[in-house]
Amino acid sequence: MTYGREQQDELILQNLPLIGYHVSEMIRRVPAHVQRDELAAAGSLALVQAARAFNPELGVPFTRYAAVRVRGAIVDELRGMDWASRGARQRARQLTETSEQLTAALGRKPTRDELAEALGVDVTEVDATRGDVERRVLSIDADGAGAAESLTSSGLGPEERVLVSERLRYLTAGVEELPERLRHVVEELFFRDRPVVDLAAEMGVTQSRISQLRTQALGMLRDAMNSSLEPDLAPEPTAEPGVAERRRRAYYAAVAERASGALARNGGEVSLQGSRPTVDVG
Repeated sequence: MTYGREQQDELILQNLPLIGYHVSEMIRRVPAHVQRDELAAAGSLALVQAARAFNPELGVPFTRYAAVRVRGAIVDELRGMDWASRGARQRARQLTETSEQLTAALGRKPTRDELAEALGVDVTEVDATRGDVERRVLSIDADGAGAAESLTSSGLGPEERVLVSERLRYLTAGVEELPERLRHVVEELFFRDRPVVDLAAEMGVTQSRISQLRTQALGMLRDAMNSSLEPDLAPEPTAEPGVAERRRRAYYAAVAERASGALARNGGEVSLQGSRPTVDVG
C-alpha cells in the first residue's frame, strides 16, 4: 500500500533537507559551471516520486528510501552532464579505444607499458589519465547517504514550509506544462525509473540525446519557477523576442497559471497534486 496524498505531501515537506544536503555534497566535487539549480530540480523530482511510490509496509524508513532516490537522481543528472574538460574527455576516449583494440589483438588486457607504447606517451601519462577517469567517477559516487538519513525538516517554520510548498507546486505545474517530448523524458526517467538505454530505444534516439533532453527539461523547469518566484534569477527577456523567446514566455505563463489554479482549487491550501493524469503515478 501507499500513503494518501496528504501523507505523501507531508513526507516531502519533512524530508526537503535531503535535497540541499546531497546537492551541497555533490556541487563541491564538480566544476564551478555545474548549476546548483539543475541538481536541485532533479533531486526535487526524485523526492516527489519517492513519496508517491513509498510503501510503509516494507519496513524501510522513508528518509533512508528517499535519500537513496534523491542522491541517485542527482548522480544521474551529473552523469548526463558533459562537464569534463575537452582534453580530459579526449584522452579518456583514446585510452579506452586503445585498450579495447589491444585487448582484442592480445586476447587479454594490455599492461600499462603496452598502452603507453601504443599511445606514444609515457606510462605516467597513462596513469594520470586513468586517475582522472577514476576521480571523476569516485567524486560523484562517494557514499554520503548515511549522514543524510539523519536529516529532518523539524526546523522548518510555518513560513518556510509555505515557501517550500509553493516551489514544489510550481515544479509540479512545470512538469505538466512541458512540451510532450520533454515531459515524457522527465516522467519516464524520474517518475517511472526507466533506464536511459530503454528510453532511448523506445524513442529511437541515442542515450546522449536523452541526456540532452533531460537537461533541457530541467533548465526549463528551473527558469519557469524562477520567473514567478525569483525573477532576479530568471533569464533576461530580449527586446524583440523571436519564436523561441515567445514560446519560452508562453511556457512560463502557462506554468504560473496552472500553479495558481492548483492553489485556488484547493481553497488556498498548498497541495502537490497535479491535474494531468500522466503525471500522477502514485
